[in-house]
Amino acid sequence: MIDPRKGDVEDDVSSSKRHSLVSLGGSLLSEISLPRFFMASILLVVLPGVLIGMAPLLASIWVGVVLSKVSASFTEWLPVFFLGALAVLGWVGGRPLLRFAESGFWSLNAVAVQPGYVLCRESFRHLAEVLLPTDLSQDRRATTRAAGAALSGLALCGLALWVVVVAWPHSRWVGTSSDLTSPHLLVGPALANAVVLVAGYLAGAALVWGTADALMAQPRDLPSFPPLSPGSRTWRVAHLSDLHAVGERYGFRIESGRMGARGNDRIVQTLAQLDRIHAEKPLDLIIITGDMTDAGRSAEWAEFFDALAPHQGLSKLLVALPGNHDLNVIDRANPARLDLPTSPKKRLRQIRTISALNALHGSRMRIVDKEKGVLGATLSSVLESHLEDITAFADRASLRLSRSLGDLWASIFPMVLPPDPEDGLGVIILNSNAETHFSFTNALGLVSAEQVYAIEIVTRQYPRACWIVALHHHVVEYPDRAKALSERIGTALVNGSWFVRRLQSLAGRAVVMHGHRHVDWIGDCGGLLIVSAPSQVMEARDEDDTFFYVHSLAIDSGGHLRLMIPERITVPGQPVAT
Repeated sequence: MIDPRKGDVEDDVSSSKRHSLVSLGGSLLSEISLPRFFMASILLVVLPGVLIGMAPLLASIWVGVVLSKVSASFTEWLPVFFLGALAVLGWVGGRPLLRFAESGFWSLNAVAVQPGYVLCRESFRHLAEVLLPTDLSQDRRATTRAAGAALSGLALCGLALWVVVVAWPHSRWVGTSSDLTSPHLLVGPALANAVVLVAGYLAGAALVWGTADALMAQPRDLPSFPPLSPGSRTWRVAHLSDLHAVGERYGFRIESGRMGARGNDRIVQTLAQLDRIHAEKPLDLIIITGDMTDAGRSAEWAEFFDALAPHQGLSKLLVALPGNHDLNVIDRANPARLDLPTSPKKRLRQIRTISALNALHGSRMRIVDKEKGVLGATLSSVLESHLEDITAFADRASLRLSRSLGDLWASIFPMVLPPDPEDGLGVIILNSNAETHFSFTNALGLVSAEQVYAIEIVTRQYPRACWIVALHHHVVEYPDRAKALSERIGTALVNGSWFVRRLQSLAGRAVVMHGHRHVDWIGDCGGLLIVSAPSQVMEARDEDDTFFYVHSLAIDSGGHLRLMIPERITVPGQPVAT
């Protein structure tokens, strides 16, 4: 009656290729666990909001009451005590505290600023592309993009100021000692204070984001590929991404459903193609820019390594990094699922990824020693002292081990394959995944300041080297025309403009390679080369051809990195078995 190998409607439940985002949002509301959603809302939204709103009230009580009752001598020493307390907090908390503060800051931007700002910006740009001629020059398109950013900043700022005006009459900024006897009465004013503070921040941040985006160099299609100059040193680099290995022989991927390939045969084909290419003309590197698995499950990692096992020669060249599907997807069959911050499941996905990366290139990739400011030991060496905790957590998932392994996860990125020789080509791989607890928001990206600081350490240590900077998320939205507005919203780095600016010092010496969008694009942003990899499994059925690129990178006599014409490798489709 029906062939189970071809799947059915259940395989499309979370597919953005078979359902619109509105449809997925509707099913999300019907499937969401209300008790878990209530707890998550309290922990992630209401409680932080109350704390933010209570801060000025409690501060005014402290200033107005407590200080008036302490002796003058104690008041004189109060600044010293305060500075001492900060020093102790910094010593004890140190880097984890800074990570927590930065994560919170960008989480606020990801929730309060980025969605609305990006929606406004890309709506303006999309409208301009519909209304303006299709043959606009690159300069005119760049001007249009900059104008869209500026207009969106102004529009969002105006909306946020309107929210401030509406919420202001319900806010209260000064408290008294009598309020401490009935603290529950402060919840309403505290929430109004939080709305005013967040909306006020949104107003300012929207202007800053709009101005920063409008003034930065706009991304452009790469107009041409330079010829290979005499004496240049070259490297052949195969760039794969978004393989989305599934754990079943006939399994379908979350996003594609039956619109994509079944099982992992296409991955096996791709690796076989690479083996033939390497035998004919050796490769120097194979980079997979994330999403090796579809949902970070153990069975999916097992399938990925089983596909790789026959190709030991390729394994020695392979460099990989985590994608959002490896880490942030809570439940591959239900986008309404969410994890509480205390859940061990996210940490389990992280240690599976750590184990996989260690197996792939643990003896070759080195970790930056941020305390000493130098490139340190290999990943395998760093993990040795944590092996017992990792295996214990995989077995028991205790909260104590979860905290310590969270620090480990943050500390091992970026990983670095040093250049050999020192004026050669090195590789820096980043973790660009934001901390999320909700399958429907799994795609958000963020590069931490700690990782950028580590990039600067490495590039100072090798001042004559050129670099591949690899991450999962795209750093800018592409300048190409989009068929639908939904194609260009919501998945670029939250702090992409900032990240691109920090990499400008490497212009002419670096190429940024990423995946995530499942499409190919090669461009330039302020002298920084950007290369996006297509997916070999996500945009085509079994019978359709897919492809990937082998890039030739060259360092000329002046020490500049050049990108040659890429070699497009077709992975032929296979007839569907009946």
